Amino acid sequence: MADTAFSLPHNTRQMNAARNLSLVSSHRLRVLIADDERDEVATLAALLMDEGHQVREVYRGDTVLEQVRDFSPHVVLLDIGMPGMNGYVIAKRLHEEYGERCPVLIAVTAWNKGTHRMYGKIAGFNKYITKPYDPAALLALLPLLTR
Repeated sequence: MADTAFSLPHNTRQMNAARNLSLVSSHRLRVLIADDERDEVATLAALLMDEGHQVREVYRGDTVLEQVRDFSPHVVLLDIGMPGMNGYVIAKRLHEEYGERCPVLIAVTAWNKGTHRMYGKIAGFNKYITKPYDPAALLALLPLLTR
């Protein structure tokens, strides 16, 4: 299953266009963003909050499990290569702990080899998106995965 190439907006016009898209329905979500790239987290968090979603940000892999327990997100946007614990291990542990109640897991990562995607599937990610990506496309994906 091939994913569409995604890219981050490169200018204010693209950022405003992404913000103005009303792609996400009135279904408001709790979204946990886990990535060590703080600027990317801040941009994505702002877009999600503009759409009315509740957002929590974490920057180390070893804090994700605790934050999932505390925040009970519907969706976890998870980088693979984070300090403390990698995203594959986190996804596997979330599935072990929550089973059918596991939040939707979306890998958002620069790791884009075929083997990385295979590991993502084995670990239990619902979707694997490679950086750079289009935030508007990610916003559009959320309601499709959380129905």
